[in-house]
Amino acid sequence: MKFEQVDFQSLQVDLYHADEIMHRFGLIRAGQWDYERVTYDRKFEIHHHTFYLRVQGYAIEGDIGGKHAVIQFMTPLLGKHYYPHGVEYGEDEDFPSTLVDQCTKILEQVKTELEAVRL
Repeated sequence: MKFEQVDFQSLQVDLYHADEIMHRFGLIRAGQWDYERVTYDRKFEIHHHTFYLRVQGYAIEGDIGGKHAVIQFMTPLLGKHYYPHGVEYGEDEDFPSTLVDQCTKILEQVKTELEAVRL
């Protein structure tokens, strides 16, 4: 599921601030990056199902490995994990409305903070 109503595509933020803000909202980068792309995930477990709120971006300046980069964000996603296949984001997936509402609120708060430090 795409959260197109929360406009992240207009955000360009330095990696340091992005990491700091995302972490405050439980969106963790961990090992999910390469030198050009970055992914922040927040895991939700509801009724024996695992969901991930995912915010992705890519470096438009610098590189992520060097910790000096400007990140261009993409549309946030909500996915459901299926073992052992991975995460599915399709519109056919069934996402609890309370989870969608919670993710929307998180993304709106994150966006507000990212806008305050965007380049």
